[in-house]
Amino acid sequence: MNQTWGLATQIFGTLLNIIQGDRPLEELGGPIRIAQLSGQVAADGAAALLYFMAALSVNLALINLLPIPVLDGGHLLIYAIEAVTRRPLNKRIIEYAFRAGIVFVVGLMLLATWNDLKSLQVIDFFRRLVS
Repeated sequence: MNQTWGLATQIFGTLLNIIQGDRPLEELGGPIRIAQLSGQVAADGAAALLYFMAALSVNLALINLLPIPVLDGGHLLIYAIEAVTRRPLNKRIIEYAFRAGIVFVVGLMLLATWNDLKSLQVIDFFRRLVS
């Protein structure tokens, strides 16, 4: 439990540092970087790989709880607003919030994939092909 809490605070701290600009956006990675790191961690043994998988699970759970409308945290935020105001939110507002949330999540996925491709120098490879 202590390791999970420590991991959670580290993940939130890293996200906060990225949002504040103290850490570069290039540190965000997607599925390609996860696969690459999985291979590196697997070489260190089963215990390291299990810890890495646990860290990924905690990371995914925390990201899912962010107050972004299409994620579970966004649903909880909407429910909380409705509980405080004691009436349902306008369906139009919810629809636009979900659209904005989808745009944000897709943008974040594209950024992470771009960072992955850039770190593997795939972008440079294609630039050299064209020039």
